[in-house]
Amino acid sequence: MLFSLVWGRCRAVAAQCMGIGFLLALGACNSSDGQIAQTSYDVTVQRTQDGVPHISAADWSSLGYGVGYAQAQDSLCTLAESFVTWRGERAANFGADGTVSWPSSFGTPTNVDSDFFFRSVIDDGAVAQFRAEQPKRLKDLVAGYVDGYNRYADRLRAGDSPGAHAACTAAPWVTHITADDLYRRFIAVNLQNSLALYVRSVAQAQPPGAAQAAASLRRYAAWPAPGHGMTVKGKSGIGSNAMVFGAAATRNGPSMLFGNPHWYWEGPDRLYPMQLRIPHQLDVAGATFLGVPVIMLGFNENVAWTHTVSTAMRYGIFELSLVAGAPTRYRYDGNEEAMRAVPITIQVRDQTTGALAPLTRTLYRTRFGPVVDLSSLAPGLGWSTTHAYAFADVNLNNPGTISNFLDWNQATSLDDFISIQKRNAAAPWMNTLAIGRNNPNVWYADIGAVPGVTDALAAACTTETGRSVDATMPGLPFLDGSRGACNWTSFTLPGAVSAGRMPVNAMPSLERTDYAANFNDSYWLTNPKAPLTGFAQVLGPTGTVQSLRTRLGDQIGSQLMGASGGVQRTVLEQTVLGSTSMSAQLFLQPVIDSVCGTNTVAVAADPSQPDQTQAVNIEAACAALRQWDGTANANSRGANLWEDFWGWADWAGTLRYTKPFDAAHPLVTPDGLDTTNPAVVKGLAEALGRAVLDLTAYGIALDSPRGDVLYIKDGQARIPLYGGCDVQGYFTVTCSSNPLGPQGEPMDSNGFGNSYMQVVSFSADGPQADTMFTTGVSEDPASPWYRVSTRIYAQKTWTPFPFSSQALDSMPNVTKTVLTGTRTSQH
Repeated sequence: MLFSLVWGRCRAVAAQCMGIGFLLALGACNSSDGQIAQTSYDVTVQRTQDGVPHISAADWSSLGYGVGYAQAQDSLCTLAESFVTWRGERAANFGADGTVSWPSSFGTPTNVDSDFFFRSVIDDGAVAQFRAEQPKRLKDLVAGYVDGYNRYADRLRAGDSPGAHAACTAAPWVTHITADDLYRRFIAVNLQNSLALYVRSVAQAQPPGAAQAAASLRRYAAWPAPGHGMTVKGKSGIGSNAMVFGAAATRNGPSMLFGNPHWYWEGPDRLYPMQLRIPHQLDVAGATFLGVPVIMLGFNENVAWTHTVSTAMRYGIFELSLVAGAPTRYRYDGNEEAMRAVPITIQVRDQTTGALAPLTRTLYRTRFGPVVDLSSLAPGLGWSTTHAYAFADVNLNNPGTISNFLDWNQATSLDDFISIQKRNAAAPWMNTLAIGRNNPNVWYADIGAVPGVTDALAAACTTETGRSVDATMPGLPFLDGSRGACNWTSFTLPGAVSAGRMPVNAMPSLERTDYAANFNDSYWLTNPKAPLTGFAQVLGPTGTVQSLRTRLGDQIGSQLMGASGGVQRTVLEQTVLGSTSMSAQLFLQPVIDSVCGTNTVAVAADPSQPDQTQAVNIEAACAALRQWDGTANANSRGANLWEDFWGWADWAGTLRYTKPFDAAHPLVTPDGLDTTNPAVVKGLAEALGRAVLDLTAYGIALDSPRGDVLYIKDGQARIPLYGGCDVQGYFTVTCSSNPLGPQGEPMDSNGFGNSYMQVVSFSADGPQADTMFTTGVSEDPASPWYRVSTRIYAQKTWTPFPFSSQALDSMPNVTKTVLTGTRTSQH
């Protein structure tokens, strides 16, 4: 009883109790694991001149303390708002109709829908189960992180850093966090490429005739897709580039890794760089998401690894056959089974009066997972009187994700790294590529949490609706929920780590001495000399068209390996930032030759009214394209025009080829624009005309430098950037999901692309790593580290990472902060 009273009081006054006294009292509010362990923290945080924290501690909880403090120091406003989101308390703080401040893996649902989603999917039971299965060292990291974060928040409120985090310092939602907040964050990581793509479909699923009707759902543009299909407002590119070169490719030199996640530039899912040290236990560097106290991709003394987004499905849909007259009951193996009604009440703040009012929805669960309303994706996929649809997410029961990263952080060799991956099979939605010290091999694997759906099961159990869905979402398990024989969530296949999972030996992997790479197409052409085939469709397609970025990536890899002496670090680092467009490389000249023989073209300014055309002069546009060098470097003139032109041409379906796709030659086909086809030439001309209209309307010169349009702000100044979006075939991805407008395409909001970049090899002295942090370490304009590393990135300058203590101590302008304190939080 006493605990319940204290806990209720703590949560009720959390917004007001930001002092040190509350930090000490909070210990009584965090526990579900027993008595508080009164241990002391002692951690040193050193920061290089770009702000990257190097955190050294004697134990796991002290290390977590340093990470929590440092991340709060750099990103308090984002973290505080995100903890509100993951707790399902947005509407209580920001009103019903607003959305999150930045894009993330779960999109931008309304606050109300976001709250119902997180309160239903990551409820207290899910948190408790996840927490119970974590190793002690991770629990200690979490407890320390909580106290470190809370300490920084307290010190900021006490006035220790005047002007810091001005956007949120006084906000009532900047409160203390608990260990459960971090576990919610960990589960959110798991769901990024599965259930998080369907927030509204979960939050608004109601039986037919309920007040919340399917007609009120917003329409999605298309089915959410894995891999490079992850989109931000329709622009693909959220994914990564990764290449690993073995001794055969480096001519008996050390193996080499290039990792380049194309990821969010802001928000909780942006990548945060750091180094973590505990003597004789841990020494690892790299990057992670905000709110995660381990390295997710990086390097230690023995291994280096990186990730790309996998094309494997991490979820499935079960079609439920409902009992007549009872839309919340379904048939299963000849019996009737009731859905479990889950009433959820959230608080909603009136933005005018500030008053809170309760709002309740009843959502429904099945033996497979939550009921979802998919009518916004396709007519007929709503909850009707005869059918409903349940979502089964393999990552809802994947407690090993973060502890797997922690195991990798401590890997002692490439063989150990591989053994960890196979033993845990916990990677939630990514491919993994790795190299090891004194090892000539490279490693690729898409071994992780994947539904255990064999092709035979899919063939026997896919419903008629599922066969229709397969045309747009091939490989998605869309199965009969009325038969237990189709319920993959209950099967434990031989070699699988748990029920519902694909066996480890049934997932693709490759270990070679030459080369492996992934650019967000499937595992198929990881090494084009040794295609991977024979795996279940749920793991991704083979024999299909590859993206322009994949084709350019293979070209880059081949050129690097073909050079005299093999792959050279300096050449690699220059080439991957070259900002070449594969679409321009293949098609720029044919476009000029076919379209630029005339001065004007007829263009429908509004594509929805094609009969209402206007004449557009394209002479200046053709002149700009003729002098363009085919790259999107900051000073390149013509890239802005090409980007808009290619977007229109791709959107209109204009692109037809003389050499169609050939699975026997997948990296050089399709090719040859069919400019003998009048419809193709007409479509290309119209696309160029529309691009002229767009740029002219926004006051952008047709031959404007790329950096005039693509940039990021630093106060009133602009930092010109380079690169482009995935659809144009840029390997160097820097893409604003904001539509082109008078301000160009600023990366200050809704930007994604190159993020944490690393080139790593090993010598007798340990890891030799060059890195880039495109987004900057701190997002606070008052910070001395704000935009520092972004300016370094803009200059295409790789920075040697000071991994050893001696290298760090020799760096100029290193700051040191020693943090001590008493542990008050619990696991």
